[in-house]
Amino acid sequence: CRRKLNAVFRQELEARKKVGKECDDLMSGLMHMKDEQGKKLGDEEVVDNIVSLVIAGYESTASAIMWATYHLAKSPAALAKLREENMALSESKAGSPLMITHDDLPKMKYTAKMEEETIRMANIAPMVHRVANKDVEYGGYMIQAGWSVLVWVRSLHTDPSFYRDPLTFNPDRWDEPAKPGTYQVLGGGYRICAGNMLARLQLTIMLHHLSIGY
Repeated sequence: CRRKLNAVFRQELEARKKVGKECDDLMSGLMHMKDEQGKKLGDEEVVDNIVSLVIAGYESTASAIMWATYHLAKSPAALAKLREENMALSESKAGSPLMITHDDLPKMKYTAKMEEETIRMANIAPMVHRVANKDVEYGGYMIQAGWSVLVWVRSLHTDPSFYRDPLTFNPDRWDEPAKPGTYQVLGGGYRICAGNMLARLQLTIMLHHLSIGY
């Protein structure tokens, strides 16, 4: 599968370079990206980044979409609010392309809350991998520096000391941001999921079209 994807994207990359084709998409963005020293990515790096996003992102995003659909079916009030927001956005674009754009995202406040509540409850990646940087005693056990540690983030996201009625689906809880360190659905810091913004964007697009079309 990866070899086939590599071949497909490599062929497209070579075709674009040959004719100087410019597109407003990920491949063109990566082709023109430069680091602090002005160095561009090599062809192999461009292709590898695209393939990694495709392979690493489709299953987790599909799972999030499935859970969003489930919660909407079980929460008529949430569905009504989501539909109201997105119908208003769609009607405001009459006579223009119906696809949402980056400029529309700040207007989709309830949609964003719906996304965060979905991935909090779904815990698409239930664990994060870490390495202990010092000896720690926890619950009567000694975790030594250098040990690999699996952090069970679902327990964090369903802890009633951090989230009121944690097993209740409530997008409006995101009127206030989560306390620092209590929301790790996509990791955090330097090790945050590289595709976290792409995943949120895909979920936004799905929720928009689902709410106005069905």
